[in-house]
Amino acid sequence: MNRGIRRAVPAAVFGLALCGQDFAHYVSEKIGTGYRFTEGPAWSKDGYLVFSDTPSDRLLKWVPGRQPEVFREAAHGPSGNAFDAQGRLYTCETRARRVTRTERNGSIEVVAERWEGKRLNAPADIVVSKSGHAYFTDPAFGYQQDHRELDFYGVYHIPPRGSIELVARPAGRPHGVALSPNGRILYVSNADEHNIRAYDLERNGEVSNERVLISSITGVPGGVTVDEKGNLYVAANGIAIYNPQGQLLHTIEMHEAASSCVFDEFDMRYLFVTSRGTVYRMHPAEP
Repeated sequence: MNRGIRRAVPAAVFGLALCGQDFAHYVSEKIGTGYRFTEGPAWSKDGYLVFSDTPSDRLLKWVPGRQPEVFREAAHGPSGNAFDAQGRLYTCETRARRVTRTERNGSIEVVAERWEGKRLNAPADIVVSKSGHAYFTDPAFGYQQDHRELDFYGVYHIPPRGSIELVARPAGRPHGVALSPNGRILYVSNADEHNIRAYDLERNGEVSNERVLISSITGVPGGVTVDEKGNLYVAANGIAIYNPQGQLLHTIEMHEAASSCVFDEFDMRYLFVTSRGTVYRMHPAEP
């Protein structure tokens, strides 16, 4: 398996009229390939990308200009990742059926593992607000269905202090999760219903006003991210881009289904996309 950087060839150019970034085109380049199934890209304010190779049980780290390197082995089936404002890494561990937080000194703390005494299903994706409120999804896919202790799929809130809270119990399996730029709206993709739900958030992290914002998504929606204008980027059959009102603006077509995506936090110029065996960086084409 070759895990090094591939030559950054403009593999495809994608038109993005009306995109929140006001880009005329995207150029796609591979930053790593040869993996089994990549997920959970998360950008650190320290200038690097972390992503999961779930079946290989590893977290990987990519620093611009370098080859991807192993960040953590034996990572308990990592899926979604997110950094908080303090630079701590939250990881959904599907095999251990828990959420952990890696401190900046490298120590690891379990922050969510059970609900009302029963083990979680298999946390999939997570997002953390600037004020430290974390939200994660807890579906179950494949063999995970056979080991469930809970009879529902959930969306949970981890407050900065206190115990986790159940905020939604959708009929289908919740998957990706994201926050609006102002942190006042929570977005959750649903793999079974092929939609995106939106929830209003209070300052204390409480959730209200559940509604379906986007329906009839082509493909199975996974990870979700937003740009600075609040447009949603949904990983499914490629990357579907919607405005904050849920209207489809454009679809970035890809040769394989996308699993998740995230922007860098410097200037929102680069969109990182995980797929099956490859991680891509998409950026504006030169004029």
